[in-house]
Amino acid sequence: MRAAHRPTVAALVFAASAARAQIYPLAPDQDLIGALQSVTAAHEDTLPEIARAHHLGFDEIAAANPGVDVWLPGAGTEVRLPLEHLLPNAPHSGIVVNLPDGRLYYFRTDAQGRPVVETHPISVGKMNWKTPLGLTTIVRKEKNPTWYPPESVRYTHLHEDGEVLPGAIPPGPDNPLGAYAMRLGVPGGAYLIHGTNKPVGVGMQVTHGCIRLYPEDIEFMFNEVPVGTPVRIVNERIKTGWADGALYLEVHRPLDGAAADPSQDLTPLTRAIVGATAERRVAIDWRAAEAAYQRADGIPVRISPVVDPDR
Repeated sequence: MRAAHRPTVAALVFAASAARAQIYPLAPDQDLIGALQSVTAAHEDTLPEIARAHHLGFDEIAAANPGVDVWLPGAGTEVRLPLEHLLPNAPHSGIVVNLPDGRLYYFRTDAQGRPVVETHPISVGKMNWKTPLGLTTIVRKEKNPTWYPPESVRYTHLHEDGEVLPGAIPPGPDNPLGAYAMRLGVPGGAYLIHGTNKPVGVGMQVTHGCIRLYPEDIEFMFNEVPVGTPVRIVNERIKTGWADGALYLEVHRPLDGAAADPSQDLTPLTRAIVGATAERRVAIDWRAAEAAYQRADGIPVRISPVVDPDR
């Protein structure tokens, strides 16, 4: 794995200055971005509202706050904001989508030519409509797209004049694609990165295989992502990475429909840590690693002491 430094205060200020999007300066071989934060819920707040206000998805804020009522967290409740992320173990180029953490990462340069990474919460395919893994590209961008249902799905659209129309839904408030869509090259252009008319579901495994963003996020990306941008879709439930000479571990819950992975079986965890330390020996806090594996809350945890990276 790549060596890295924890984000500086300047990096966090830089990220906060970008409207809506989480954008972080990216040092060579950096693994860890962002910082864990918290907010106090007001009486009228819900976790989905807090998630959207802080650029998080439904599942990730729920996983980070076990025991907190999703719809009525309660006035004065401290809500953890999992805004710290280990980057997927993939090339830092174009768009990388990691399905288990419900995140899209866009690696690019800013106006001054400096490397940055931009990240957004996403929804991905549900159990019988899995989002395909592998490398593809953005082949077309569509503003105000028409939605065509999958052949095996029978939908009707109730028009405002009361007429029931089969099949396609035209642009407008009832269109589940929202106002912007970017078509992928697999297979035959059937999969999209798009918006939604139901933002409360962003961050859940609920789509027919497409990648769904908040309306404000897809608009932001639509205006900056060129056709031809590579898109790499990966499935990394267990992520490891280095920061300030220490090894970090981030674990997410398995995708719905994934093969059984009993929590008592630590083989995937052991394999990930052995791979991360193959060329860089450190003492592992296995108790902390196992606890993070059991929680699977998506929050990076340090599992080794800090050591000299040049040693």
